[in-house]
Amino acid sequence: MHETSSSTNTKYTTVSGFFLQDEPSTDPKSFDYATSDFGLIKRTYNTDNEYDPEQNKTQWERFYQQVSKLNLQASSNVRYKVIYMGRHGEGVHNVAENYYGTSAWDVRFFLLISYWSKQDGDDTLIWADARLTEKGIEQARTANKFWASEVAMQHIPVPEKYYTSPLERCLATANITFNGLQLPAQQPCITEVKEFLREVIGIHTCDRRSNKAYIHTNFPAYTFEPGFAEEDQMWRSDVRESHSVHDTRMKNLLDNIFTHDDSTYISFTTHSGSIASLLRVIGHREFRMPTGAVIPVLVKAETTHVEPS
Repeated sequence: MHETSSSTNTKYTTVSGFFLQDEPSTDPKSFDYATSDFGLIKRTYNTDNEYDPEQNKTQWERFYQQVSKLNLQASSNVRYKVIYMGRHGEGVHNVAENYYGTSAWDVRFFLLISYWSKQDGDDTLIWADARLTEKGIEQARTANKFWASEVAMQHIPVPEKYYTSPLERCLATANITFNGLQLPAQQPCITEVKEFLREVIGIHTCDRRSNKAYIHTNFPAYTFEPGFAEEDQMWRSDVRESHSVHDTRMKNLLDNIFTHDDSTYISFTTHSGSIASLLRVIGHREFRMPTGAVIPVLVKAETTHVEPS
């Protein structure tokens, strides 16, 4: 959660031409990651002749080779990473908002009793630090089955590092999604809880996280980033992040990861708002995702030195 302080600036861009979700012609409403191979476009690469002369490698194996070449040939100030962005499964707060309606859930300009997002719950449901519903659990299981199939059949490059939001619905989604996969021995699933991966902060109680002791008790295999506080120090009951503040937070997150994590393939388990913010930061088209969905994005980071003024 720490900002990167240095005399450099890093610009992030989406490298298009590899995934359907990057293409303006792809409709997010009809896109299904599980029937489109995560959106990986069926195409040739300039590494195919050397790497796959007999044409018996999978699309993902050939993609891996192409990304490796991009990094190998990149200048010292350029780095490419593939980020698997997964949205959590359906949460109790999603059900509550659908039940009450967005206008009653999220009235921003009038202090009304029906402003349900400010409450911890109602007589039936509790949505403070919202848990997964049964449907949300099943969506995470679907993702798990699809990952297992991709690993076995397509030899997809699995994440080298796993990061998750500290909110319960993401912690649980990541736990189910990556449970029991046949991963390389040198690439075990060790998930790190990252404060900046959380949803838009403030006002909505569903986005107020539980304390560190609760997370550790319920997800003991997870690790925490350095400096992760016991109590939620970011959530406020009267202020909600703007797009610009959220985008700055996501930019700082990427700066931290691109500076300190040498992995090329990483996984983010996060939220719709934070995925939207990440996509803005990397110059990707808007691409709304349903609960439980996953999209990969190839990201180029180019660092330049900033002369002191």
